[in-house]
Amino acid sequence: MLYIFDLGNVIVDIDFNRVLGVWSDLGRVPLATLQSRFRMDEAFEKHERGEISDPEFAARICDQLDIALSYPQFTAGWQAVFVGTRPETLAIMNKLRDNGERVVILSNTNQLHFEFWPTQYPEVQQAADRVYMSQDMGMRKPEARIYQSVLEQEGFTADQAVFFDDNLANIEAARALGIESVLVEDDKTVPNWFASRL
Repeated sequence: MLYIFDLGNVIVDIDFNRVLGVWSDLGRVPLATLQSRFRMDEAFEKHERGEISDPEFAARICDQLDIALSYPQFTAGWQAVFVGTRPETLAIMNKLRDNGERVVILSNTNQLHFEFWPTQYPEVQQAADRVYMSQDMGMRKPEARIYQSVLEQEGFTADQAVFFDDNLANIEAARALGIESVLVEDDKTVPNWFASRL
């Protein structure tokens, strides 16, 4: 079987309020103001497809938030999104691989984050056979083609795959292709799903 895991809030806990909190402190703008202005818009999606550079994305977000941040300040906040790993999920990924199953990560992400989390959390990459990143693939979830690309590159059919993600739109898109998909609602979802299967 092919087991496909999302990264954020599946393997690693993330919290965008931490990002906004750092920017609030650095830019001297109230957190509530930034929370009201922040949205994941077209620039966000283009950045995750690798269609715009990190500095261009930073400039667009600063414009959206109406905040003056240097690029290093922007980056410091952007990296603050990561809270910590989910050890139980990592243990399951390692056990699956020990059992001869194929385990991959499929993440809507960006170069700035990829420069950070593999060094911060080396155990994450070590628990996967391969990491598929949206910005390298030029596509992002929930686009059907990203799931099809992973299946083709891995040599599995949809009915031979299980997908774990915390975003309902991503889950529904994978299910539409015939991939068994599990909506991850908290850090117990994955361990509970595998409790009677491993």
